[in-house]
Amino acid sequence: MRNQILIDTGPLVASINRRDRFHSWARERLGVIKPPMLTCEAVLAETCFLLQNIPGGNTAVLQMIEREILLIDFQVSTHLKSVRALMEKYSGVPMSLADASLVKMAELHEDSVVMTLDGDFHIYRRHGRQTIPLLMPPDTSKLA
Repeated sequence: MRNQILIDTGPLVASINRRDRFHSWARERLGVIKPPMLTCEAVLAETCFLLQNIPGGNTAVLQMIEREILLIDFQVSTHLKSVRALMEKYSGVPMSLADASLVKMAELHEDSVVMTLDGDFHIYRRHGRQTIPLLMPPDTSKLA
C-alpha cells in the first residue's frame, strides 16, 4: 500500500514559481508521485495568495484541481473542535489554519506523508504525540 501524500503550500508554490529555490525539488517529486495528492482549502487559499503575482500561477493551481492531481479532502467545519485545539496547542509556533488542517488530515489518513517545506512540521504531532511522516528537502529544517 502506498503512502497518501498530503501536500502543503510550500511545495505547490515552489512547483509553479520557477524562481523559488525549491522549484527543482518540488517538480522532481511531483513528477514521480501518483495522483491524487490530498490537500485542503486553506492550503489552496495560501497558495493562490502567494502566487497572485506569478503569471498563470493561480490558473496552474486550479488546473491541478481540475485534472485531479489535487483532491480537496478536508472540511474545517467537520473537524472544527480538533483544528481549534491544535491551533491553541501550537499557538506559540504559531500554527496556521492550513497547518492545523494538514495535521488533522494526517490523523485521518494514518498511511499519509505530508509534503512540505515548513520545518514546523518537525514540531507538530498527530494524535498528541506521534511524529508526522514528512517529505521535504533536507535543508528545510532551518526554515522553522
